[in-house]
Amino acid sequence: MAPPQPLHGGASTQQTLQFLSNVLSQRGPSSLPYSEDVKWLIRQHLVSLTDAYPSLQPKTATFTHNDGRTVNLLQADGTVPMSYGGVTYNIPVVIWLMELYPRHPPCVFVNPTRDMIIKRPHPHVTPSGSVSIPYLQKWIYPSSNLVDLARDLSHYFGRDPPLYSQRKPDSSSNNPNSNHSHGYGQGHGGSLGGNSVISSNSGFSGSGSVVNPSMGPRVFPPSPYVGSGRIMPPSPQRASSGTDDPNEVFKRNAIDKLVGMVHGDVVGLRKKREAEMEGLFSAQATLRQREEQINKGLKEMFDEKEGLEQQLQMVLTNADVLEGWLRENEEKMSKLGSNFDVDDAFEPCDTLSKQMIEASASDLAIEDVIYSLDKAVQDGVIPFDQYLKNVRLLSRDQFFHRATSVKVRAAQMQAHVASMASRTSQYTM
Repeated sequence: MAPPQPLHGGASTQQTLQFLSNVLSQRGPSSLPYSEDVKWLIRQHLVSLTDAYPSLQPKTATFTHNDGRTVNLLQADGTVPMSYGGVTYNIPVVIWLMELYPRHPPCVFVNPTRDMIIKRPHPHVTPSGSVSIPYLQKWIYPSSNLVDLARDLSHYFGRDPPLYSQRKPDSSSNNPNSNHSHGYGQGHGGSLGGNSVISSNSGFSGSGSVVNPSMGPRVFPPSPYVGSGRIMPPSPQRASSGTDDPNEVFKRNAIDKLVGMVHGDVVGLRKKREAEMEGLFSAQATLRQREEQINKGLKEMFDEKEGLEQQLQMVLTNADVLEGWLRENEEKMSKLGSNFDVDDAFEPCDTLSKQMIEASASDLAIEDVIYSLDKAVQDGVIPFDQYLKNVRLLSRDQFFHRATSVKVRAAQMQAHVASMASRTSQYTM
């Protein structure tokens, strides 16, 4: 891994928000390789981590994969506090947010300084510094976050510290074992794995040397960046005396006042721009939701279009069949001339169809006769007893014709089912 390069890593929440908004909103070759739909969540994770652990500050740095690929990623660099033996120490770590974060867990490394060594063996830290704890192994999107990860790191490091500080031998003594003469680790504390024993002054004693746990507070130099985002040179500290030139004093005070005014204007402009950016993020989320709704409606329209095209194809097919039938029958009508029987206009395709047509025609004819008899008896054309006699005879004939239609329809259904079964068997063979 290449050494991290901090970019505008401030100590306040506003500076962190500004830095993350700037780096996550970049486009083009300099953009970070994170998905657009999770950049807002990444920003919230890092802000929450900085609020809970101010020593962990977000930065961008170049990460080198095992296959040699390099990529510019976000990281949280700093220290994680841990409690050991009733004393709080700080473990230097680097939390890398990989390309698929937060759907996949980050990579955590212990970052020892020159005078630190990694404890071997350690249940959660490899000799190269890679950290593996159950929280990383059971990472679940979107409930897992960096704050809980840092809390678990503090818990597991407190149970078994991963780093030690190698104490250099005293140059004033020629005895290679003179480090033991200082009394560090002589029965003042509990055992810390192997032969190391913690002392009252946080010392450890091992075989051949004395080591101290490297969990002391890690002091970071103050950032040269102020809230306005520009480098502010330190104000010269002069000792005021009665011999100062009044013009110089006036000029110095005027410059300080102008710098303060510019600083205030820049801070106000930054807050305004941050508010606008928050609005743009909200608008982006709304637009994304509307895009999903439009895509869903468009898909439904395409499905409906396909259904209508299928129906249109069926209508066109039926229209072709009807046009063919009309052409064929027009030729027949032209041959027959004007003197032709209406009953000859339809040709049944089989015996059952012929019986169905005759039965249906007789049924409808009897229905028309009964209707005419009703009108005649209402008008007094025929006597009522003759009306009843004719209706009784016609109803009996109509019943037989309707019963014949029912039987013929049942026979046609059986023949249709048998035909479909034979076609299916032919297709399957």
